[in-house]
Amino acid sequence: MNRQIVTSLAGGALLAILALAAPAAAHPDPAAKPATAASTANMQGDDSVWRTSPYIHAFYDLTVATYHGHPAKVDVDAYEKKSYAIFRDFGVAMGVGPDHMQDHLKLIPRQIDGIVKDDPKVLDSYDNFVLALMGPK
Repeated sequence: MNRQIVTSLAGGALLAILALAAPAAAHPDPAAKPATAASTANMQGDDSVWRTSPYIHAFYDLTVATYHGHPAKVDVDAYEKKSYAIFRDFGVAMGVGPDHMQDHLKLIPRQIDGIVKDDPKVLDSYDNFVLALMGPK
């Protein structure tokens, strides 16, 4: 076979594959849940151990005590240090070690600082706090 015929056959095969795939893409599985711009999903799996943890509740209590009533006057460095102590204890309780848990959660205190300053109602309940911290179930 000459080169032009082989190239034409390969191109034709590719077009045939694309033509067969196009109808499948055009007609999604009717059982599939449609995605919307407002869709949210927890990509981390079962997080009930975290949501019900006394350590996460202690972090909430610390956050309420630190921010409630005066979020603009918070010593964020002190809040972060106290948060890390809770995270380290949580790491021991979870069996991953204090350093690993602190490293895993190290950005959270400053993120919560921004969240609370933007929306103080996050502190109105533990459920609001957990939703802001971890997202929807």
